[in-house]
Amino acid sequence: MSDKKTSNQMWGGRFASGPAAIMEAINASISFDRKLYAQDIKGSIAHSEMLAQTGIISAADQEKIAHGLNTILKEIEAGTFEFSTRLEDIHMNIEARLADLIGPAAGRLHTARSRNDQVAVDLRLWVKDECFRVAEALKGLIKALLERAEEHAATVMPGFTHMQAAQPVTFGHHCMAYVEMFSRDLSRVRDAIERMDESPLGAAALAGTSFPIDRHQTAKALGFREPMRNSLDSVSDRDFALEFLALAAICATHLSRLAEEIIIWSTPQFGFVRLSDSFSTGSSIMPQKKNPDAAELVRGKTGRVTGHLVGLLTVMKGMPLTYGKDMQEDKESAFDAAETLDLMLAAMTGMVSDMTINAAAMKKAAGSGHATATDLADWLVRTLGLPFREAHHVTGRAVALAEDKKVGLEKLSLEDLQSINPGITADIFSVLAVQNSVKSRTSFGGTAPSEVRKQIRAWKKRLAKA
Repeated sequence: MSDKKTSNQMWGGRFASGPAAIMEAINASISFDRKLYAQDIKGSIAHSEMLAQTGIISAADQEKIAHGLNTILKEIEAGTFEFSTRLEDIHMNIEARLADLIGPAAGRLHTARSRNDQVAVDLRLWVKDECFRVAEALKGLIKALLERAEEHAATVMPGFTHMQAAQPVTFGHHCMAYVEMFSRDLSRVRDAIERMDESPLGAAALAGTSFPIDRHQTAKALGFREPMRNSLDSVSDRDFALEFLALAAICATHLSRLAEEIIIWSTPQFGFVRLSDSFSTGSSIMPQKKNPDAAELVRGKTGRVTGHLVGLLTVMKGMPLTYGKDMQEDKESAFDAAETLDLMLAAMTGMVSDMTINAAAMKKAAGSGHATATDLADWLVRTLGLPFREAHHVTGRAVALAEDKKVGLEKLSLEDLQSINPGITADIFSVLAVQNSVKSRTSFGGTAPSEVRKQIRAWKKRLAKA
């Protein structure tokens, strides 16, 4: 049986000849949707079992179908299966091979089913599986960040606003900020799984079917909570793919922010961290260079993931109910975004786990830029009872004096400070040291090492239950 003849038969008697070469090229999706082979076979076996149990096909035919599909699965996994672009997609390729293997019984498999609900269930199964993979990868990254946070709960570093040193914080506290970000990503993944946990199989082309099928049975067999409740929505919905791309884009953005900081921190000007050779490259011309290429690639790939989200949103924005061939564009976006995100998460987990922290450089930088100025203002409010705005003004004068003298705030003498406000006492120096500054930030979620350790313990418990 030639590919051309098989293709015409798959389309039905409406078409007298095979597709032109250009039509074949734009129409075929087998080059990428072959990735759905396991989901397609799983869905077909579940569908055939339901057809047999409802008496729509015979048990003997179902047994042949299941045996043939399992044979095809082994062929694909062994790399011996021959894919044909003339057969358009993974569904037709498998169906044609099934006909070769078991004969006329293969033709009964598509009873009460359309490629519309078939592809919808295949992709939904694939995206759902990918969400579980992303969840595990996120837990691995969160665990790595928790470990670094615990090691450096008291390691002081500058905290920044506008990329200017603002107040001293701890590196552990900084790591915990990313724990919070990635935990939100994890919650988005779980929310997405909950929403996509419905089966479109059985909606057929768009209107359902007159055959006495059992959609609850196939939904359960495929691991879905329940079938989708509207046949039109079942075949036209791609929210699950959009939501996956959206959570992937947000997660990639978080990864990019951390990658950017690693890039900055690893420069000689900062020297806060040093990436291992495993995540760095050299220069072809400058032997002294050690480039943070893994972090740069994480940063760069974020645009790729975000682009896939925008691309599919654009495809779907003009789609009337129900199915249009435009929706074939959903798969490459989802596949590439998933592969890219998986790689980004793995790379970031590796970088976080084995980068070297230069605590001395962080501590030195933590005191730069008069980072304890807010502590001085707070002391004036707390101890002298000054209104905060007045304390802010007094502190500003102290900073100006320190800059004139080219010293840090903590290096001003008591006499210098009293020349600005006579009520200042020697106790002020207890808050001007960066270590004391971070220790004082004991409000819930603050940077005090004691508070950071509380948050670490709480997150370890949450992660153990995840």
